[in-house]
Amino acid sequence: MKLDNKNYIKKGDLVKIIAGKEKGKTGKVLQVNIKKGRLLIEKMNMVKRHMKPSQQYKQGGVVEKESSISWSNVMIMCAKCDKAVRVKHKIIEDHNKRVCAKCGEVLDT
Repeated sequence: MKLDNKNYIKKGDLVKIIAGKEKGKTGKVLQVNIKKGRLLIEKMNMVKRHMKPSQQYKQGGVVEKESSISWSNVMIMCAKCDKAVRVKHKIIEDHNKRVCAKCGEVLDT
């Protein structure tokens, strides 16, 4: 899976889920896997895993944790529009910046 031009979602971005069982919810991106094209979003797409007792999980048992979601099922949220928006790229002060396609607000922090 080649995603050279699709890696505009970064760790720390606020995104809205547009497809799947969590549709309509927003969350912060915790991790981005560019090779697989998947994102880990805070408290979204929770799954249950049965864990053996170990150093990390002393008790063991059933643990709930986030599962990854495809980047195509999310859109970046614009702080100014307060909506899920598409992203444009503009060169501002010799740097390539991500910009809201609706209002022109710079999305990079």
